Amino acid sequence: MSTTDVAPDAPPSAPDPWQNSRRRFGDSLFSYLSIGSGLLIFVTLAAVAIFLTSESMPAILASQEFSGTADFSLVDTTLPLVFGTVLAAAIALIIAIPIAVGIALFISHFAPRRLAAGLGYMIDLLAAVPSVVYGLWGGIWLVPKLEPLYVFLNTYLGWIPFFGGDPTAPMRNLASASVVLAVMVLPIITAVSREVFLQTPRLQEEAALALGATRWETIRTVVLPFGRGGVVAASMLGLGRALGETMAVLMILAPGATFSLHILEVGRHQSIAANIASKQAEAAGVDMSLLIFTGLVLFVLTFIINAIARWIVARSGPKA
Repeated sequence: MSTTDVAPDAPPSAPDPWQNSRRRFGDSLFSYLSIGSGLLIFVTLAAVAIFLTSESMPAILASQEFSGTADFSLVDTTLPLVFGTVLAAAIALIIAIPIAVGIALFISHFAPRRLAAGLGYMIDLLAAVPSVVYGLWGGIWLVPKLEPLYVFLNTYLGWIPFFGGDPTAPMRNLASASVVLAVMVLPIITAVSREVFLQTPRLQEEAALALGATRWETIRTVVLPFGRGGVVAASMLGLGRALGETMAVLMILAPGATFSLHILEVGRHQSIAANIASKQAEAAGVDMSLLIFTGLVLFVLTFIINAIARWIVARSGPKA
């Protein structure tokens, strides 16, 4: 074949200005939508904060701290609710975190593939159960089952403040509410921790096993340090649900307003969300404003806890 038979190279086609303009328009539109979606979160939070603050002002101005009258005190009204809310959520996390981490490790590193898939599906299904169902289950079935345990703890460990006091049946106390909250936050912590553990670099695990580490030593030295930040984030997600849970606590806990550490006694504690749900139907005027103020306190408390969680996650992440 002669050189004259070879077709000359075609000149490069000129770029299509219409296609480039459409691409630039699409990129700009996506960028604006992303920025707008991010700003929408801040606008929503600001709107909620402004609403809670403005609606709380009548109660703040009418309180003993500002007006000098003896009608009611914001501190005496709010602090017992904050104490009960934080104590119930803390006990729920103490119960749920070790169990959730153990289940997540079993699913990610020990269970056969079919069993792990089935357990993962069940965990995700538990996260979708409404809180009313947990409240009915806890109030009707779980509370009577826990009474012998509470009697045993009070009899033999009553010298510990948490198990002291004089528990009476039915045991609709903070301990029962905390157990139900632990069951409710368990699926969230387990699901997130499982996904974090599955992201552990396989080469690091194989290197630890090649150096003679046992399965537990590999998990303790490789998997758990890698997933520390994810476990903290999962725990904070569970804590957020425990702090704001309403119906389950309302259906189980006999309300009170004290700073008692006796979690087995009835009528000692109450949470902010359950208190709002139980009183908002009949509240009006300053009473409604006072309930909104407690909601503002819960909003600020959740914001602070989430900020602390973000700081812990940032410190526990990989260092540059």
